[in-house]
Amino acid sequence: MIVVGAGIAGVACATELVRAGVEVQLRERGRVAGGRMASRRFDGRPADTGAAYLTVDAPDFAEVVRGWRAAGLVREWTDTFVAYGPDGRREVTGPTRWAAPRGLRSLVEELARDLPVSVDRLVMTVRPGPTVDGAGCAAVALCMPGPQAALLLDPELADATRAALEQRWAPTLTAVLRFPSRRWPDFQGAFVNDHPLLALVCDDGDRRGDGAPVLVAHTTPEFAAGHLAQPSAAGPAVEEAVRDLLGLPEPAELVHVHRWTYARPTAAGDGTYHLDDDGVGLAGDAFGRPRVQSAWRSGRDLGRALAERVLAVRG
Repeated sequence: MIVVGAGIAGVACATELVRAGVEVQLRERGRVAGGRMASRRFDGRPADTGAAYLTVDAPDFAEVVRGWRAAGLVREWTDTFVAYGPDGRREVTGPTRWAAPRGLRSLVEELARDLPVSVDRLVMTVRPGPTVDGAGCAAVALCMPGPQAALLLDPELADATRAALEQRWAPTLTAVLRFPSRRWPDFQGAFVNDHPLLALVCDDGDRRGDGAPVLVAHTTPEFAAGHLAQPSAAGPAVEEAVRDLLGLPEPAELVHVHRWTYARPTAAGDGTYHLDDDGVGLAGDAFGRPRVQSAWRSGRDLGRALAERVLAVRG
């Protein structure tokens, strides 16, 4: 069995296969596991550059979060954000958001600790058989955004290709901004409504719990779409928009701008995963609400379905 993509969906899928006694290879094109639960260190300090937080309302995923909490990897962050819009600033209460002091990537790495992960492993083609880069396997799971999966799939794998291409995704840019001091109005995270550039701003010092004067801003899909070719060039505009929103006189150091071409699915697919008669599966949060929990459940459910199929063939 080959699982392609070591984000949380791929790791959850591989975990179920290993648990069932199925031999599995988990391949990741990047240098580390994590996928869109991405974090990077800047001067020794992590900042989340992908997903901003996670929420929990399913008992099975709550059990996973309890494990992370027992290991000191997550903490309850806040249930209150602010919302900026044409009518000003107001508080909005919602579900508890969980944060990871070492970065959200640390959570995926914890789940993948005992898995056979190969990083810097680029997969080029998935053909009938199925075969992955010319090597046959019992089945293959593609745990990534559908448009990326479609690039790997041979057109003869029509069912999987159709399912991948049906997915719709929106882009974003994520900017990490470091300020001289914490001089903004008190908030944990801010939804920014009806803004030409900003969609979400998070206080990363509050999220991380270290009080660092760092904000992480996520742009609107429309703004990101116009800057995917040169994301760093959009950084000054993002920095200016954040300072204007929060009334900050001092300029920030633009630490990093990350491009997410496929940041967020815009429509939920049928079921929690796709698995066709060719032995090709797809998993990720495109099969549910765009949440960490959805991606984990999708990968877990696909892993269980693949394990059942492989074990049935073995007799």
